[in-house]
Amino acid sequence: MKIVVCVKHVPDLQGDRGFTPEGRVDRSQGDGTLNELDENAVEAAVTLAETHGGEVTVLTMGPQDAEDAVRRGLQMGAEHAVHVVDDALAGSDAFATATVLAAAVRRIAADGPVDLVVTGMAALDGLMSVVPTLLAAELDLPQATLAAELTLTGADARTVRVRRDLDHVVEVLEADLPALVSVTDQANQPRYPNFKAIMAARKKVVSTWSLADLGVDPTAVGQTAARTTVVEASPRPAREDRVLITDEGDAGLRLAAYLVENRLV
Repeated sequence: MKIVVCVKHVPDLQGDRGFTPEGRVDRSQGDGTLNELDENAVEAAVTLAETHGGEVTVLTMGPQDAEDAVRRGLQMGAEHAVHVVDDALAGSDAFATATVLAAAVRRIAADGPVDLVVTGMAALDGLMSVVPTLLAAELDLPQATLAAELTLTGADARTVRVRRDLDHVVEVLEADLPALVSVTDQANQPRYPNFKAIMAARKKVVSTWSLADLGVDPTAVGQTAARTTVVEASPRPAREDRVLITDEGDAGLRLAAYLVENRLV
C-alpha cells in the first residue's frame, strides 16, 4: 500500500502573525513548524502502514524552510519525503496549491499507484479547510473529510471507513481505494519521535521538485493567478472590556454572579 500525506510548514502560532504588504502571510517572524493538524494526518498514515503494510510519503510545497515539515514527517515514521519548491509558487492560493499537490501525487504514482492520500483538516495559518476537497477534485478521487476515525476494512483492506463526528449526528462513510481522507485532531494522538527516529530522519533524502519537474505552468500559480486575495488586514485591537477579579475568598461567587448577569450560563 502506498500512502501520501500532504503537510504544510506554517508560522509558529505563538509568534506574532500578520500579512506582508503584498497580502501574503508573513513568514519572517521566527521559526516555522509543521502544521499541528497535519501531525494527525501523518500519524494516521503511519499507523495504517504499520497495520496493513506499505509505505508513507510526506509531501509539501513551499519555500526552502518548508523542508522542516517533511523532515518532521520522516521523524514520525514516513519512509519518503517530497518538497515542491519554486519561486513562482509565492502567493499561491488554495486552488493553485491543490493543482501543484495533485501534480506531485501523480508523479509519485508513476512509481506505483497511490492508494490513499491523507491530509489534516486545515492549515492553522489560514484555516480555509478547502485544500482536501480541491485536491480530491483535481485527482478525481472519492473524498471523506473531517474524519475522527480512519480504518481500512474488507478482506484485502481496500475499503476506507471513516467516522465523522458532526454537531448533531455521527456519520460513517466508506469508499473504495484509491481515495482521499482528511482527519481531525480527534483521530489520534501523534507520536513523539525518539532520538533514534530523529537521527534516522536526518539521513533520509528529501526529493526536491520544481514546477518544471511536475509539468505545471508557472503562470497558473502564484499571486498573479490567485483567485482569492487579501483586501485588507489590521492587527487585532487590544481588549478593553476585561474584568479582573482579585480573590479575597469570594472570587468564585463573584465570577458566577458575573456569568449569570451577562447570560453566559
